[in-house]
Amino acid sequence: MKELQPINQHVLVDITTENKEYKTASGLIIPDSAREKQAMGKVVGVAKIENAEVQVGDTVIYKKFAGTETEFEGRKYLILPYADVLAKVVETESI
Repeated sequence: MKELQPINQHVLVDITTENKEYKTASGLIIPDSAREKQAMGKVVGVAKIENAEVQVGDTVIYKKFAGTETEFEGRKYLILPYADVLAKVVETESI
């Protein structure tokens, strides 16, 4: 079994999306290739980083145009520097 392991202060983010067409209200079909990519994904690996604020399983928002996209065993990943992670999506209780 093979797996990707980030090294040198990098984070591995799963950015695989469903390939489906979107329709506008007027009925125009927008193919996946024409849509703007969302700068959000699920962390699937973290290099050994002291006091890392993200861990495997977290959903994060990262800088646009950051990192290196790669495909591995049918899934799309982004390998990006830890410093390019901007925020972590967290659940909060509503008041």
